[in-house]
Amino acid sequence: MPDVRPLSPDTWDAYAALIERHKGVWGGCWCIGFHTRAFAGAEANRETKRQMVEAGTTHAALVFDGGACIGWAQYGPTASLPEIKNRKAYESSCEGDLPDWRVTCFFTDARHRKAGVSADALAGAVDLIARSGGGTVEGYPEAVEGQKTSAGFLYCGTLGVFERAGFTANRRIGKHRWVARRTVEAA
Repeated sequence: MPDVRPLSPDTWDAYAALIERHKGVWGGCWCIGFHTRAFAGAEANRETKRQMVEAGTTHAALVFDGGACIGWAQYGPTASLPEIKNRKAYESSCEGDLPDWRVTCFFTDARHRKAGVSADALAGAVDLIARSGGGTVEGYPEAVEGQKTSAGFLYCGTLGVFERAGFTANRRIGKHRWVARRTVEAA
């Protein structure tokens, strides 16, 4: 497995450097968007994310190439990531069986796209979830087979990446968005 490390105070600088190289990622989100709908601006989001990392209330599997962070998969307990895409359709089709964990967001450095970084990050997230006790895990990827889609817009991952990681397409919640589910055993 490639070099995957958890987001922590020790990896913050490498994580922040990747985001800063990409102008805050998606207009300054700093991977706050799945935690809250409130967008406070790039600098405030950066500080909020840094505080969350210091407090241990946000999680990501970071993929490294040498000392540089080149991508990640954000994951966490369901309650900490309530702002999923297609939430209304998700809630209307959910039968009360919420997952223990969610994988909500992927980002890959532009120089490393289409090289398997998302798959490495997802495998790392699954491993970190297993080490944290495991449980039911969901992601909300796009089914992209047969359509032209810019890799930069696949921030929830692709269904194929999830399926290759052992997830099963559970139900559709958007034109191309699926709920992908897997049970992860504790390590």
